[in-house]
Amino acid sequence: MEFLLFGLLAVLLVFMIFNTRKRTKQMKAEQEEKATKTVPGAKVLLQGGIYGTIVSYDPEDLDTPALVEIAPGTIIDVHSQAILRVVEPKDAVVEAPVDATDEPALDESVAPAVETPEETRARLERDADDK
Repeated sequence: MEFLLFGLLAVLLVFMIFNTRKRTKQMKAEQEEKATKTVPGAKVLLQGGIYGTIVSYDPEDLDTPALVEIAPGTIIDVHSQAILRVVEPKDAVVEAPVDATDEPALDESVAPAVETPEETRARLERDADDK
């Protein structure tokens, strides 16, 4: 019976070691990918939820602070590991230019309805009553 318990313990230890190694390799690959994408001009998300643009970043020396521009002319120093991820630009939808002679037909079912403050207050009160 003791051999069975020691065998089970050995299997669990081997599983734990292989699982840890796999996760370590995956984390290292993610860090290398982030380091290659983090270049000046790249849009990034910081740990605090702030979006900014990289001004300077040294992927070799992670103790050197990265310079991130969070607003035009506002550059902050952040720890290089505070960069959570590089924000990939979404595909922009290119719209065809509209001629001044073409008058688009207004479809009121598609246009968003604008509520007055009284209507908004009444809607919120109805929603609160339903809960």
